[in-house]
Amino acid sequence: MENKAGNAAGRRYRLIAIDVDDTLLNDELKVTEGTKRALAQAVEQGCVVTLATGRMYASAVRIASQLELNVPIITYQGALIKNLIDGKVLYERPVPADAALEVIAFAEEHGLHLQAYEADKLLAPEDNEKVRAYSRLSNVPYEIADDFRAVARRGSTKLLVIDEPAKLDALIPLLAERLGDRAHITKSKPNFMEIVHPEATKGHALLHLAAHFGIPREETIAVGDSWNDREMIEAAGLGVAMANAVEPLKLIADYITASNNEEGVKQVVETFILS
Repeated sequence: MENKAGNAAGRRYRLIAIDVDDTLLNDELKVTEGTKRALAQAVEQGCVVTLATGRMYASAVRIASQLELNVPIITYQGALIKNLIDGKVLYERPVPADAALEVIAFAEEHGLHLQAYEADKLLAPEDNEKVRAYSRLSNVPYEIADDFRAVARRGSTKLLVIDEPAKLDALIPLLAERLGDRAHITKSKPNFMEIVHPEATKGHALLHLAAHFGIPREETIAVGDSWNDREMIEAAGLGVAMANAVEPLKLIADYITASNNEEGVKQVVETFILS
């Protein structure tokens, strides 16, 4: 474990935003009891503990309920911040319709599987193994949308392309050139390419949520493992990468903790919040 945080342990941190997959969850898709206890103690000390995930709200709620959180959570890569208690939406940035239509055309041209999210429902243009596997992974049902372009015109919360990592890596620059500044492209997993509103990043959402609670940026922590966590790692007062994080994220992080299978989140909480 590498410590690049300097004197950060002496600062009071009042908000921690934690990525879910491969960060909070171990490889068995569970939150360890030790991590649950550490986060509960952080809440008792007055720290805001929230999730920041690419998952849809309906899926993230199940994780949040394990931790007994009662604060807003950041979902869809930052496109939606929603309160767990009353369902109030605090922040929402759907994909612009023209950009979404461009993505659909691009997916058709390159034979890509594309799915969308509308009103917290998972939608796909056809039933195939990719959407079925994703549904099992996220533990949410899916629906087939006969008119996928109509979904895009209404404003999708997020678009997700699932394909081989190398193929996606080669296509991202082409899609980015076509979309320009109308949308933001990121990867949450090697085979997941996600398209969201330009202001629908975890970094934008983290700063919005901190302002909501009246917490200065310097008193926030962000913890993640994938490139889609980059913006919040950079935005937070203390950006933390997991030991299992992608190498580019480790290079920009202030601190590198243990892996998701070694309770890396627990270690961060104990070092910077409970100590």
